[in-house]
Amino acid sequence: MKDGTSNDPANLDLSPADMQAMGNLVVARSVAHLAALDVHPILGDYTDIEALCRAMREAAPEQGSTLDALLDPLFDEWIPRSFGTSYPGYMAYIPGGGVYPAALADFIADATNRYTGVWQAAPALVQLEANALDWLRDWMQFPATTCGLFTTGGSMAMFNAIACAREKLLGHDIRSGTLYVTSQTHHCIAKAAKLAGIAHDRVRVINVDADFRMRVDELERAIAADRAAGLKPFMVFSTAGTTNTGAVDPIEAVADIAAREQLWHHVDGAYGGFFHMVPELRPLLSGLSRADSLTLDPHKGMFMPYGTGALLVRDGEALRALHASSAGYLPDNQNEFYDPAQYGPELSRGFPGLRIWLTVKFFGAARYRAALAEKRALAVWAADEVAKIPGIVMDALPQLSLFAFHLESPALDTLAAQNAATRALMDRITARGQVMLTGAMVGERFLGRVCVLSFRTRREQMETCVRQLAEESAVLLVEAAGRK
Repeated sequence: MKDGTSNDPANLDLSPADMQAMGNLVVARSVAHLAALDVHPILGDYTDIEALCRAMREAAPEQGSTLDALLDPLFDEWIPRSFGTSYPGYMAYIPGGGVYPAALADFIADATNRYTGVWQAAPALVQLEANALDWLRDWMQFPATTCGLFTTGGSMAMFNAIACAREKLLGHDIRSGTLYVTSQTHHCIAKAAKLAGIAHDRVRVINVDADFRMRVDELERAIAADRAAGLKPFMVFSTAGTTNTGAVDPIEAVADIAAREQLWHHVDGAYGGFFHMVPELRPLLSGLSRADSLTLDPHKGMFMPYGTGALLVRDGEALRALHASSAGYLPDNQNEFYDPAQYGPELSRGFPGLRIWLTVKFFGAARYRAALAEKRALAVWAADEVAKIPGIVMDALPQLSLFAFHLESPALDTLAAQNAATRALMDRITARGQVMLTGAMVGERFLGRVCVLSFRTRREQMETCVRQLAEESAVLLVEAAGRK
């Protein structure tokens, strides 16, 4: 396909016919890629991947190329040589989504290129984003005082939450503030704390119990010790589904302590928060709606494309107090309607709310609830089946939709041997090309993990996962016995 440009080198516009043809070509390639997900291995060929990346380094071209010439290597060579995050068998890490209506929303947002940083620039479009945030608020049963913002992911949501809590509870006395996490808290919190001015020596790591949940007795002792030392405890983090084992902290008990001690309580619901959409699953996340702030990752539990995070803050005015600003060239701030620039650090931004709005309007909330309930049920079923496999020891049953385990036998009589065998189990499953699994180091032990959160993962993929875990575990145990 021609690039559609005229002989005028300064002209970057394209004719309607060229734009239509280019759009048709991109959609056709994208749909063909999605239609063939079951045909190709879930992990692309990484052979000589370093050499490939070195060979790809290039200077900016002086002359343009045809779209066909650009799409061919992208779809045929480069996209396939990656993790198959959109595949139905992807159960590694915490799966992302990629529902098709969200891709269309991004195309619309980019093609129309409306500015949504301030309300006055696109009032109706900003209202769509405000509606989407209100839907999140209502699903999480937060009060009407809640405000929030869409972010690129959980890390930026954490940063804004810590900055908000710091501003409200510490003011200028930042150095004396202490915050509390667990050994299973996501690593981005310590990074976000540092960015928000809270040094690492003011981040307290609380131990977890046998189920990898925060020990509230140790939390209470740590708070008391810091107060006795003249410090100012100001923030505590609960996790609604840890990355390593899927553990849900005792959110209700932590909320009680935070209320009594006057700490800001943040719940990291990046992985698990959206299960709160499902009324029958809300008891699994009891206390979540009491949080002062909440991280959500729609690119996980709402199956959106990567780069879709969100933050909700119960006291919306506290978030506005942190971010509100004005300038001579900007319209005057107004108070009736949601204004993204008054609740977040960005002025120039994309239009992330359109992804949520268009997709929820297209599917409806009921289908989302059904999909989330299915993922939880699939994980529970699979965990029950995996627990029956000889040599598998379950370390964490699914509190939401993730479970963890390791491999052991008389022939695997050391921790190092068990860790190596469990790693090999994950690698062998992934190498078979239908299911991708990853593990995590938890203390000194390596755990295998299964996380069910892709909207494409159905009973068929879970049956394949369980069968292959049984087959590869048996082979590894025989090999281990043969070495003895």
